Amino acid sequence: MSINYSEKIPNNVNLSEDRALQRALEQWQPNFLDWWGDVGPDGSQDFDVYLRTAVSVDPQGWAHFDHVKMPDYRWGIFLNPREEDRKIHFGEHMGEDVWQDVPGEHRANLRRIIVTQGDTEPASVEQQRHLGLTAPSMYDLRNLFQVNVEEGRHLWAMVYLLHRYFGRDGREEAEALLERRSGDQDNPRILGAFNERTPDWLSFFMFTYFTDRDGKFQLCALAESGFDPLARTTKFMLTEEAHHMFVGESGVSRVLQRTCDVMNQLKTDDPVKVRAAGAIDLATIQRYLNFHYSVTIDLFGADQSSNAAMFYSTGIKGRFEEGKRTDDHRLRGDTYRVLEVQDGRLVEKEVPMLNALNEVLRDDFIKDSIAGVNRWNKVLEKSGIPNRLTVPHKAFNRQIGTLANVRISPEGQPLSQAQWDAGRDTWLPTAEDRAFVQSLMGRVVEPGKFAGWIAPPAMGINRQPVNFEYIRFN
Repeated sequence: MSINYSEKIPNNVNLSEDRALQRALEQWQPNFLDWWGDVGPDGSQDFDVYLRTAVSVDPQGWAHFDHVKMPDYRWGIFLNPREEDRKIHFGEHMGEDVWQDVPGEHRANLRRIIVTQGDTEPASVEQQRHLGLTAPSMYDLRNLFQVNVEEGRHLWAMVYLLHRYFGRDGREEAEALLERRSGDQDNPRILGAFNERTPDWLSFFMFTYFTDRDGKFQLCALAESGFDPLARTTKFMLTEEAHHMFVGESGVSRVLQRTCDVMNQLKTDDPVKVRAAGAIDLATIQRYLNFHYSVTIDLFGADQSSNAAMFYSTGIKGRFEEGKRTDDHRLRGDTYRVLEVQDGRLVEKEVPMLNALNEVLRDDFIKDSIAGVNRWNKVLEKSGIPNRLTVPHKAFNRQIGTLANVRISPEGQPLSQAQWDAGRDTWLPTAEDRAFVQSLMGRVVEPGKFAGWIAPPAMGINRQPVNFEYIRFN
């Protein structure tokens, strides 16, 4: 199969001149399209969708909008422009030139990091594949599809690195990225959160707010990498990740706005009455928040990790905003506080910072997440509703590290198993909650119309009106 590389795969990596890479992609691309057809957005292959496509990394070419069928989307390969004389700026190689090729001693670790990041991208598409059938509006359906094609492009970004820099091993890993399936018993995705179902739109908004925010922090840490092609690739991916978090943050804001409107109309905060009026009560929204937040902070890994220390010391993966930190960027004598349970109490203990870098990144994520939840609370405040959403304690509902399966309340109190069992349905979504939210999920796709459980957005996409025909159902 011959591909016109400048037209079909927009890129800034001289794809048309690299015969070996062309041959690899000519084999991989049909398999990618088969994967998209099998487990991509359900029943959407023939829709003309108003999508943003990146055709170059400069501001003029980055966001090109047009109606396009998703299987024809131009999944491009883009790296941020190369910085002349860029140096490794942390770890034991600090001050040395960045690597343009993979150092042999770091090959296995770099491949593992790229594969793990790459695996999350198709997993998200698989988790969200049925959501289009219950979209609350054409505007939201278009946003879902935009997120889907960009996750697909991020997969291409990681596959490019595997094909270009890792030889046969890389080609085999690229194939395996299309073979695993989210939630599959025999061949699941690598990370636990990416095997969870995304059964409804409240889950989708929480996922894109919290779990794509994990993606932001992981990509920011990789954008510091001494392996320059990885750093340049992830920097460009971050421009698209911001849209996914916007979809989540604005989506939850609009759910809250509709709930506030119903509460004010009925002059009640009774969840039963709010639900009867077709809105999602605040207690249910809080339980969804608790679940998605706790699942996501597990993605950062164990609170103490020799792998994290090695990735940092060798210059493979830095910290969030490494360049803005004022320490020595080697951290050999530095310490950091992590949590553990002693005698039934949560206590902090000092550990070497190099071993606690997962916890450092988790704490950066937590600060960023809280800022967004505070913006959600502004919706409640402006509507005159006294309730506030809160982020649970970071030890709540953890499955990884020293806090795995330790029973902690959302307020941070250690609990017995009996206390946990008694409170669980107050803190995490119940089967009844999920069934209720599912019952609201009817498809609304007439331009400018919205389901009764969500408010319209303040403005449309790319300066288009809210009632613009974002999707043409041919």
